[in-house]
Amino acid sequence: MSNEIESAYQYCESVTKTHAKSFYFAAKFLPKLKRRAVYPIYAFCRHVDDEIDEIGEGGDESAAVRAVEKWKRQLEEVFENKIQKTNDTNEDRKPKTKGQNLVFTAWKDLLKTYKIPKNLPLELMQGVLMDTQIKRYETFDELYVYCYRVASTVGLMSSEILGYSDKIALRYAEAMGVAMQLTNILRDVKEDAAMNRIYLPQEDLRKFEVSEAQIFSGDANENFVELMKFQIARARDFYRQGEQGIALLEKDSRFTVLLAARIYSRILDEIERQNYDVFARRASTTFSQKIFSLPKIWREAGSFKFQTSNSASDDTT
Repeated sequence: MSNEIESAYQYCESVTKTHAKSFYFAAKFLPKLKRRAVYPIYAFCRHVDDEIDEIGEGGDESAAVRAVEKWKRQLEEVFENKIQKTNDTNEDRKPKTKGQNLVFTAWKDLLKTYKIPKNLPLELMQGVLMDTQIKRYETFDELYVYCYRVASTVGLMSSEILGYSDKIALRYAEAMGVAMQLTNILRDVKEDAAMNRIYLPQEDLRKFEVSEAQIFSGDANENFVELMKFQIARARDFYRQGEQGIALLEKDSRFTVLLAARIYSRILDEIERQNYDVFARRASTTFSQKIFSLPKIWREAGSFKFQTSNSASDDTT
């Protein structure tokens, strides 16, 4: 492997280690080749998300659209094995930063081994773009589309690296992605409200008689608590659905996926522990909690069996 490619993978690992500590912790238990291969997936997502967020803060939706179109063109070139060199004179075709160039270099090498469907990163970019266009979701069905695009696509891309015995595993990976994104949404209600974003479905706000003004003021009253209980139960349902597919993964990937799911779902436990008041502090898990959970999760990962009576296609709609 050339020094350029090695540097690219090392950069992707550093991005993951810095910005996705739980994911990085879980990935450490993958075999070396799989482990290094999942880092470019996350680094790509991070770069796209950061650039669109930066543009979105200025309120320039058209600039965000142009940025996504540029990322799409660069990605097309990577899939066609025509990544542009840094001395290319066409500024619109070059990656914006050295970091982006390294991400694309890693992806170019990654695609030599793993068949990641091109529609998945393209769909992810559309999901990131939604943050600049949509600040409210009327129904859960609408929110599901967003969760699929920004999170399930990551799980589906990673599945091509983790390996699976049956394509039905992808349905469960989709459910797991939705579970994790719902967890993000519940954890970040306060932070999102500060940016005038409310991801909780409007139909649910009405059902539990929670107003937007209440969310903006950080009032975790009884109605808000009931709303959060409902949302947490929904997220846990998707975790349960996602875990059903772990037995379909290659054996050396099962522990990592279960560990990632259990670590992330612990955030829901923390929200409950603080009486559902996500305005008081941001729920998170500690390193010691992750370490102490390892033995139990290891035993569980070795005992997973696929239940054919359960249908992800029925559960995840």
